[in-house]
Amino acid sequence: MKTLVLTAHPNLNTSRINRAWFDALSDAADVTTRDLTAIGGPEMRFDIEAEQALLLAHDRIVFQFPFYWYSAPPVMKSWMDQVLSYGFAYGPGGDQLKGREFLILVSTGGPEHSYHAGGYNNYSMAEFLKPFQQTANLAGMTYLRPFVSHGMALATADQIEATVPDMLAHLTDPDLDPKVKQVRLLKQLEEDPTKAAAVS
Repeated sequence: MKTLVLTAHPNLNTSRINRAWFDALSDAADVTTRDLTAIGGPEMRFDIEAEQALLLAHDRIVFQFPFYWYSAPPVMKSWMDQVLSYGFAYGPGGDQLKGREFLILVSTGGPEHSYHAGGYNNYSMAEFLKPFQQTANLAGMTYLRPFVSHGMALATADQIEATVPDMLAHLTDPDLDPKVKQVRLLKQLEEDPTKAAAVS
């Protein structure tokens, strides 16, 4: 599987966790990394044909970014607006990304317990990331379970470094595709019908 990682950070050189992730991803086999801020420049303009060709050359598309005001940094939105165009990612003839996988790698400053009902951010990360999930749905892509690293505002260098192997393991996990998990579960139930009866 060939993976394309699109990293959105205003200044990757000053980042701690996203820089560590980007460097590790850049060294990983069958992974292509792109710093969208460096590529798009101050005007955040992209070569649409080149970007679309890269998407078509990869099986798994990854958005990597720090959580900014409950979404991605502006360069990610600018890239999406330009590259995921009508007739390519949606609309008549816009099925070019159908069947590809979509994955988010995201870091938050706030702790995990703040991202749920009753926490000071009120909602879960799954709820905050719904616009990205719907983008994948519209483009016919398979939305994979995101990798979220919480509490990075106060994380030590060792804690940040410890996220790297977990992030890489998540990226390459063959069971991220929910259809794969569903098929495996159904097969297990077929092999032992008593398990299904026990929970009904």
